[in-house]
Amino acid sequence: MNSELKFPFYAKVSLIFIGLFAFIYMLDLGQHIIVPIIYSTIIAVLISPMVQFFIRKRMSRFFAISSSILLISIVIIALLILLSTQLSEFTDAFPKLIDKFYETLNQTIIWASENFNISTQKINSFLNDTKTEMISKSRASIGLTLTTVGDALVVIVLIPVYVFMILFYEPLLLNFIRKVFGDVHKKKVNEVLGSTKIIVQKYLIALLMEAGIIAILNSIGLYIIGIEYAILLGLLGAVLNIIPYLGGVIAMCIYTIVALVSKNSISYAVYVLILYSIIQLIDNNFIVPKLVGSKVKINALVSIIAVIVGGALWGVPGMFISLPLTAIIKLIFDHIESLQPWGYLLGDTMPPITIFKINLKK
Repeated sequence: MNSELKFPFYAKVSLIFIGLFAFIYMLDLGQHIIVPIIYSTIIAVLISPMVQFFIRKRMSRFFAISSSILLISIVIIALLILLSTQLSEFTDAFPKLIDKFYETLNQTIIWASENFNISTQKINSFLNDTKTEMISKSRASIGLTLTTVGDALVVIVLIPVYVFMILFYEPLLLNFIRKVFGDVHKKKVNEVLGSTKIIVQKYLIALLMEAGIIAILNSIGLYIIGIEYAILLGLLGAVLNIIPYLGGVIAMCIYTIVALVSKNSISYAVYVLILYSIIQLIDNNFIVPKLVGSKVKINALVSIIAVIVGGALWGVPGMFISLPLTAIIKLIFDHIESLQPWGYLLGDTMPPITIFKINLKK
């Protein structure tokens, strides 16, 4: 006699929450292992077409992967060399910017004191207390900063190694996934793997193209206005723009502060705000729908939650990979019948509004 073991509803909910808590805890605990592997996997998927191109040219798999990684490294190094001049100028001018910042701050204090009837002594006392507290906290975090820099250097070395290994053992990894699901689901697994890989590649390439266009628009706009370090700030804004919604706000704040401090004029800060608003309108209404939105559509609510969760779990690196990771999860959900409702929830397809009418009988 076969008897199924049935759990009450509260037991099922408790098990789900315990499992979810354990999963999130493991993600947080294994941050230094998981994050580099995720970044490496995304990069490997992105440069996989280049590797396949070299293989079709009768190059061995080893040299095809090595050549692809070398070319990507050369592009990154060339970009860093291009920015090095502006970066060095920015570093040299940083003390002057700090002096201008304090000068602007003093003017703001005087303005606030005259218009809001607040004594300058109280404002300065508040600022000094805040400054003292920040200095004490920064001293306590020096060891943590050094550790973070050391971890970052280790990750920079590890990621190319991970990328090479993932690409080299790609047939083995794919075959392992097929074996896990068995021969019964082999056709469906091949379909999911093939279509997901192609769409993810197109999505990531579109995301990089969007970042490149935004970097060019930012740099040209800032240069026309007359803001210094236009290329450096333009690229920084494009990188931050990858973080949906929050990244744009951070970039706008940085641009406004630099304009206000370097030019010592509110009008330049207003020009920067207008410029960035126009670029964001172009990005949200033309660039994203044509490039990124056509590949994967994720609704705004899920995007914001994903960024916040990614930042809470893995800090800034988690915020950058939150949207691509969510897009990959959505693609997998869309190809598995039992998970398609969850893929629909992550998507941006709005159903028609249904109006329910209730007839009340007296």
